[in-house]
Amino acid sequence: MAKNANYKVAFRRRREKKTNYKKRLAGVKSRLPKMVIRQSNKYFTVQTIKFEPTGDKIIAMASSKELEKFGWNAGKRNLPAAYLTGLLAGMKTQKAGLKKAIWDIGFKTPVHGARCFAALKGAIESGLEIPSEAKALPSDERVSGKHIEDYAKKLSDEEFNKRFSGYAKNKVDAKNLVGMFESAKQKIMQGVKE
Repeated sequence: MAKNANYKVAFRRRREKKTNYKKRLAGVKSRLPKMVIRQSNKYFTVQTIKFEPTGDKIIAMASSKELEKFGWNAGKRNLPAAYLTGLLAGMKTQKAGLKKAIWDIGFKTPVHGARCFAALKGAIESGLEIPSEAKALPSDERVSGKHIEDYAKKLSDEEFNKRFSGYAKNKVDAKNLVGMFESAKQKIMQGVKE
């Protein structure tokens, strides 16, 4: 442990791996709200947060739980769900009167094409201005769930029932996932504007 006077104990939130203070300071200096993308074991959450001297204020929030209202009954943690959650959060943020933001994925390692980038792509396609590299964002084919649909079509009936039993329980046709995605996307675009 500490044996001399030069040792400094890191801030509690840094020790708990909850806050990266260098990134936070850079975000505060930008004077832009930040779009925070987080994933749990079940859901995606995207929040738009504004820095204020008294504490951060949440401007808009979307969770993949909300996607059921828009007709998305498939997985809540897959790539299409991440995109739709980002799109929903972006639409809510614009409704709150904000047009620009920076994004924050916390301590997660940024991997090009990952689910956090799918959520970012959804927020950008909602009309928000968020600085990012186009090559980091997943393709439209992957975002729409075409890769899941193609995989489901390749499987035999027995394998399909085994691998997609959760989809069957929610009455979701995994072989028509792109259609469900497009329908949910249109409902989000129209529903939040109203």
